Amino acid sequence: MTGRPFPVQRRHTLFFLDQIRDFSPVHLDTEVDATAIVAARRRAHEAGARRSVVTHVVHAAAGVLRAHPDANAAIQGRLDPTVATYDTVSAKVTLDRTLDGRRVVLATVIPRLEDADLDTIQEYLDRALADDPDTAERFAPVRALGTLPWKEALDRFRAAAGLLERRPEITGTFSVTSLGHRAVDGFHSVGGTTVTLGVGRIADRPVVRDGAVVVAPVLRLSLTFDHRVIDGAEAADVLTEIKDALEAYPA
Repeated sequence: MTGRPFPVQRRHTLFFLDQIRDFSPVHLDTEVDATAIVAARRRAHEAGARRSVVTHVVHAAAGVLRAHPDANAAIQGRLDPTVATYDTVSAKVTLDRTLDGRRVVLATVIPRLEDADLDTIQEYLDRALADDPDTAERFAPVRALGTLPWKEALDRFRAAAGLLERRPEITGTFSVTSLGHRAVDGFHSVGGTTVTLGVGRIADRPVVRDGAVVVAPVLRLSLTFDHRVIDGAEAADVLTEIKDALEAYPA
């Protein structure tokens, strides 16, 4: 056995997992007919633009959560909890990046999604992916956690995460995480928000259309919700409406 100190580049992940221990997660999943998404991405590519699956999911989910304010919310406290409902919609999107030579998960928050179209979302994600985690300002708080003494770093993280009024800008009002770049059909994740969407790969699968079995691209989509904030019926409505929105993009 070889022991080693916990890598400072991953402190933020460890602190985040400590922060979400109070969550009461329940997991749902569905399948999305991704024909419209695939067609839209192809059109964007032919026009010389990039359009990721995550961009479509963020856009669809933002519209749905705007119509479900109880799910676009956050909770704080145990014995006398407070629930905050937000009048803006923002998404925390996870990023697979390298920080100081170590592969880590980072995140960016896309703000004011109630006013954002697909191009705006894609441009924001492209900028976040282009930024260097070792130098970019958006990742400065994560780098700072690695330079502080352990207890001070943890206290600072807890203090920031505990501010309900700052949740939209720090953690987003919902989360999206994707592993669809690999052979992952589906997965469930707790993103620190009341609603977290897990995006799997798009793969050709048999589906039934008009009574006949055909092959179509299918996206596995999961939704994990914090049962302290909403109940299963509301979460099922949210997931179903996101599925419907994704399937309704102009093909």
